[in-house]
Amino acid sequence: MRRSLILTVSLFVTLLCVAQAVKSPNGKLKAVITCDSQDMTALSVYYCGQKMTSVKLGVECNGESYAHLSEDSYKKRKIDESYIAIHGKRSVRENHANELSVLFNNEHGKPLMIIVRTYNDGVCFRYALPQSQKGDRLTAEYTDFDLSETSSRWQQRYITCYEGDYPVSTRFVDGHWGFPLLARAGEKWMLLSEADIDRHCCATHLRSEGASYHVAFPFEWEGNNTGHSQPTLCDAWQSPWRVMIIGSLATIVESTLVEDVCPPSCIGDASWIKPGRASWVYWAYNRGTKDYQICCRYVDLAAEMGWEYVLFDWEWDQMTNGGTLRDAATYALSRGVKPLLWYNSGGEHTRVMGTPRDRMISHESRMKEFRWLKEMGFAGVKVDFFESDKQNMMNYYLDILKDAASMQMMVDFHGCTIPRGWSRTYPNLISMEAVFGAEQYNNSPRMTPIAARLNCTLPFIRNVVGPMDYTPVAFTNSQHPHITTDEHELALAVIFESAIQHWADRPEGFLSLPKEKQDFMRNIPVAWDDTKLIGGYPGRDIVIARRKGNSWYVAALNGEDREKQITIDLSFLRRKPITVNLKPRDGYTMIINNK
Repeated sequence: MRRSLILTVSLFVTLLCVAQAVKSPNGKLKAVITCDSQDMTALSVYYCGQKMTSVKLGVECNGESYAHLSEDSYKKRKIDESYIAIHGKRSVRENHANELSVLFNNEHGKPLMIIVRTYNDGVCFRYALPQSQKGDRLTAEYTDFDLSETSSRWQQRYITCYEGDYPVSTRFVDGHWGFPLLARAGEKWMLLSEADIDRHCCATHLRSEGASYHVAFPFEWEGNNTGHSQPTLCDAWQSPWRVMIIGSLATIVESTLVEDVCPPSCIGDASWIKPGRASWVYWAYNRGTKDYQICCRYVDLAAEMGWEYVLFDWEWDQMTNGGTLRDAATYALSRGVKPLLWYNSGGEHTRVMGTPRDRMISHESRMKEFRWLKEMGFAGVKVDFFESDKQNMMNYYLDILKDAASMQMMVDFHGCTIPRGWSRTYPNLISMEAVFGAEQYNNSPRMTPIAARLNCTLPFIRNVVGPMDYTPVAFTNSQHPHITTDEHELALAVIFESAIQHWADRPEGFLSLPKEKQDFMRNIPVAWDDTKLIGGYPGRDIVIARRKGNSWYVAALNGEDREKQITIDLSFLRRKPITVNLKPRDGYTMIINNK
């Protein structure tokens, strides 16, 4: 009997998984790395004891697998840091996490490090190949998220510009999906994304088969078939962070984790980076920048409303009707408005021929252009049409940011990938599009019926991971009408976060507003000291409060085609709740001074 018991115990020990665990500072999140008897490595994530997901781990380098692993050693450490953000949801950032690094060996004894961090608002992990050599090729990544525990998912079909809808799905649909992805598991929520992509990585997306969501490299056809889908590595390569923000909906919306895990700012004196508001011609006049007189009207609008910037969009190189680009810039500066300028990213990676082309494509041409812009008084650039998530395009983004920073130029990317935390390292990156935004009213009738629902979805998903240049707020109509109320449009100024807000409407749309609404648009900040989700549900409604100084800006949206009452909980300000009645596709705003 005793011998049998010993044999049973021995067998149990043999089959038992090797496991290393790390908890969040508040103890609610736990991540466990296991390596089972088949040498299959996985990461299981728990929130308050509830399993959120299990992730299969591993990579392939030069065709050699790092999936069947044996543990060599591990170490743990604490992450404690704070930093000031020039723009975003919160000015003071506190980073507290526990980190676990486990060194594994593959079947041939080659090392793979898996690094896991548990924050109070999420779990991140990345891979490192300590013995990788410059020129090695990452031929596959085996990361696979099991979402079988989730009941609903909000996911966007993968397209390189990330300008699509996020419909909810309660069944698993095979396909390719872009980050971020929001999933519900009971009363808990999880948002998947990635962060800290450097020059030796591509961006990735998700390919689903049933409940399994695999990390996938870009398609070969991306970027007009330029560049490689598989990234070329460097010495001691490490992957981007795979990010899982986990908790309540408030945890998701308020999180800055995608930026927090990225390297600190590489810009020494960043006092020249000034978030602000801009008038913008494209929404009402697609080709309006060709007309000097129209450009001057938008300069006058910005000056009248006290906005910091005006954006001159595409075809500025063809400006006529009384003046040139230099004349328009001079006029803007004379009225106390700083000009911004659009560029086509150019090059072989895009078929879009909008002019000017190719002035951003090389270091020499960029620096020449930035010097010219600085001489004319321009504060920044909007660069468009990247059309690829391959490694060569990640390098292109970073090259633009680096060169722009050296010339004290701010950058707004359009037709681009989603934010992956670069705004922390390069705070001159003030926004990115990667959203089905208000310009869609210019392009097709699709936006009209979905806008209210989409506006109540984006803060829970796309705007979580970084600034979002949706180009909001319009009271008149573009080429296709909007059916949201004026109050809904006004509330978007608070609901959406972007360090540059290009207000969409034409001059008469703003200047004919009642004084109260004009004053609101004159004074609304775009960089915030704090953000709180007060209530809501993706696609249905949302209430957000954002603080600047002592003032809280509170906004609510109704995303549905029915009237409803929404209660705004103000207990965080030690005030009684208020209830507002919202018509279909309606909105609400208020300002609370909390001195």
